[in-house]
Amino acid sequence: MSITADEKARLMKEYATNEGDTGSPEVQVAILTSRITTLTEHFKIHKKDNHGRRGLLKMVATRRKLLDYLKEKEEKRYSDLIKSLGIRR
Repeated sequence: MSITADEKARLMKEYATNEGDTGSPEVQVAILTSRITTLTEHFKIHKKDNHGRRGLLKMVATRRKLLDYLKEKEEKRYSDLIKSLGIRR
């Protein structure tokens, strides 16, 4: 259900603001988006997995908070990120 280490490394490399960056909002949102997409596919098969659904809702809330923070700090980085990930509008 989680993403592989290779996928995580690729996302870190792609969305990092500088080399070795693992904690910027862009990287965190990209990783959460990948995990959310994976879980969404899981729930299409396992409709009664309510415990997993709770984890999904927590991830969505965390991603929302990070995106709100980024939008408040730097609108340009926010708009570039949601455009590249294909989320929200």
